[in-house]
Amino acid sequence: MKASVQDIQTLRGRTQAGVLDCKKALEACDGDMEKAVAWLRESGLAKVAKKQDRIAAEGIVDAYIHLGGKIGVLVEVNSETDFVARGDKFKELVHNLCLQVAAAKPLYVSRSDVPADAVEKEREIYRQQCLNDEKNKNKPAKVIDMIVENKLNKFYQEVCLLEQPYFRDESKTIQDLVNEASMVLGEKLSVRRFARFEMGEGLEKKTNDLAAEVAKERG
Repeated sequence: MKASVQDIQTLRGRTQAGVLDCKKALEACDGDMEKAVAWLRESGLAKVAKKQDRIAAEGIVDAYIHLGGKIGVLVEVNSETDFVARGDKFKELVHNLCLQVAAAKPLYVSRSDVPADAVEKEREIYRQQCLNDEKNKNKPAKVIDMIVENKLNKFYQEVCLLEQPYFRDESKTIQDLVNEASMVLGEKLSVRRFARFEMGEGLEKKTNDLAAEVAKERG
């Protein structure tokens, strides 16, 4: 069926996709708006996947300062061209990533950045928790392994920026957010690195450790 101008505009408003893509999606889905949204998403993700071998060496570093200078964040996101990096949509994405880092305190960009020894340490903790739980006493080893891996996935969702729920819409992850921007901008986008600073972070522990040493020396 032929897509109406109104439906095309509605779909474009929901997905930010181009006019021709919206028209094609509606016609492919017989005018069903929800199916057209899903169609565009699947098509867009396929296009994003094809871009992953491209080189993204342009981009920007954005900074965000929160709570009167108590928290500071730097985030670098790369694009394929400087033209895209200078656009408002790209800048909005990077700014929202700064806000995410400030609020959610990730430690790594992706799970591939997590040191292997840290992963094994977490895995062993979860395994011991399972083995110490009476409910798991008679469960097969495969089931225990599955429970451990599920816990490990939750660990990744907490510490890896790309796997965290987006603070403005927890139905999507940060990777989803980046993918959506990539679909709209038509380029590979890559979150390269970030840094988060919090005023006084780590000082209290050092002060307490010093106090303990002094107390020990005094007997």
